[in-house]
Amino acid sequence: MAAAMAYKYQAQALMRDYLLADPLVPYTSVLIGIVLCKMAYDFTRILSSFYFKGYTSLTKIQRIEWNNSAHAIFITAVSLYLVASTDLFSDRVKGPITFRNSIISTSALGVSVGYFITDLAMIFWLYPSLGGMEYVLHHTLSLVAIAYTMLSGEGQFYTYMVLISETTTPEINLRWFLDTAGLKKSSAYLVNGILMFVAWLVARIFLFVYVFYHIYLHYSQIMQMHAFGYYLTFLVPSVLFVMNTMWFMKILKGVKKTLAKWP
Repeated sequence: MAAAMAYKYQAQALMRDYLLADPLVPYTSVLIGIVLCKMAYDFTRILSSFYFKGYTSLTKIQRIEWNNSAHAIFITAVSLYLVASTDLFSDRVKGPITFRNSIISTSALGVSVGYFITDLAMIFWLYPSLGGMEYVLHHTLSLVAIAYTMLSGEGQFYTYMVLISETTTPEINLRWFLDTAGLKKSSAYLVNGILMFVAWLVARIFLFVYVFYHIYLHYSQIMQMHAFGYYLTFLVPSVLFVMNTMWFMKILKGVKKTLAKWP
């Protein structure tokens, strides 16, 4: 217990005296995230106008949906890199996993915060065209949790584990792209639907079960976190898991319906 508390105080002192003492790290990364979100949107819009003939005929809402995939690719790549390819969250490293962080991990979370701020603003601005209350709840919970772990340095491992679930977003967007382009009966639509089903099952069902198991195994370390972070560690994955399960049942129905109609 004494060793865990010592690591906790060291982590808090590091964040306070070196990282958060200079707002250029977390806050600038948030601004970069907002700017990159806008740049990715504009870049996709320019490419689509050249290479997709039907793009100009899309409505404003459809164009916004069409141009929104960059963040998912970015944060999935960063999450997999930090969790699987570095020793930042490895069991080989001594000290509680709940207090580990780095400049890279904090900066990437800042970019993600910038994205969720931008996307949530667009959802409110065009509500309910881009999604109903379930999307507002999803983005609000994600924004609060990511912003907290970015600023405090606590629980970044669990945040990145949950963010790996963004790997399903490109498949979801591609499904919408194909539908909008009139390719709902194509082989690409069927293959993408199967990939989306598998990716969702792995990244949003099985992975969340592993997160809960990891929380159970490291509960003594989670208890050392600030009360707000402690409750977020349980609340956010639980709510998202329920939502993921509900959406998964809809995906399952859609796959069954598509396969039944397939010649």
